[in-house]
Amino acid sequence: MYSVPMIFPGQASQAVGMARDLAEAGGSAADFLGQVNGILGDDLTSIMFSGPAEVLTETHNAQPAILAHSVAVVLALRELGVTPSLVAGHSLGEFSAAVAAGALAPSDAVSIVRKRGELMFSAGKEIPGTMAAVMGLAGPQVTEVCARISAKVGIVVLANHNSDGQVAISGEVAAVEAAGVALKEAGARRIIPLNVSGAFHSPLLEGAAADFAAFLDGIQVADSEVPLIANVTAAPVVAGPELKTGFVRQLTSPVLWHDIMKLIGVPSDGGSTVVLEVGPGKVLTNLAKRAYPGVHFLPVGTVEDLARVGDFLGEHLDRE
Repeated sequence: MYSVPMIFPGQASQAVGMARDLAEAGGSAADFLGQVNGILGDDLTSIMFSGPAEVLTETHNAQPAILAHSVAVVLALRELGVTPSLVAGHSLGEFSAAVAAGALAPSDAVSIVRKRGELMFSAGKEIPGTMAAVMGLAGPQVTEVCARISAKVGIVVLANHNSDGQVAISGEVAAVEAAGVALKEAGARRIIPLNVSGAFHSPLLEGAAADFAAFLDGIQVADSEVPLIANVTAAPVVAGPELKTGFVRQLTSPVLWHDIMKLIGVPSDGGSTVVLEVGPGKVLTNLAKRAYPGVHFLPVGTVEDLARVGDFLGEHLDRE
């Protein structure tokens, strides 16, 4: 048995063909993927496996697709004797993390993220907004510029603090555009508009957050079996009610990923030298591996990855 930190990707990690090999390989991962369409009442797995890409990318499809892929890998890892010692997920990925930690049932998580995606998409239709990546400026500088633009033009806030030199801003379209100009003047290397359907992690989603809270009232969130490092506080959480509160606050609060990774990549007790990125792609691994060269970040999203992971852990960790 191996117990290691696990991190889970968020939206934009989807790709046509995702999880198809897991569904074909059998086992608990395939069993779970076979239940997803029944939970949702539509054929999401066909979109995951075969596309088209533009339909998979729609928020209400992308979010449950990424979660379903991530949870399938969690189940496959359990069959290999690999469990989490702590978990964290980037935005949407926090729900995958909660499943891995035993706080959410897999079927509930699928329903939750479908509703979350629908609410976020609807909010973007009702109150148009957008996001942009900012490269080459630290978070405090970006926050200062956003506050100045918000006072003059409209709402724009720091939405994702991904690393020392990569953040995302979110808000009203005109305010995000004005902030982009001001951030370039302040020294940002690049401003990259993001292809999103709304101003995620900003006050523009307050209505969606209220509706999401009402939806979550009917769903049990148990105490976590291992610490979950929360998006909104970058602090370990175990209590179910606190996790549920964080799920709602996520929609209007920044993702403090940079601070989360400080806890995972540089744990105070020396910690693990291996961290698994569980789910599609390797976005989080690419963000972290330069900042934490002493840690092996290992993406695990395919049958081939699973075949390698046991040998890799055997070389770097002692079994419990």
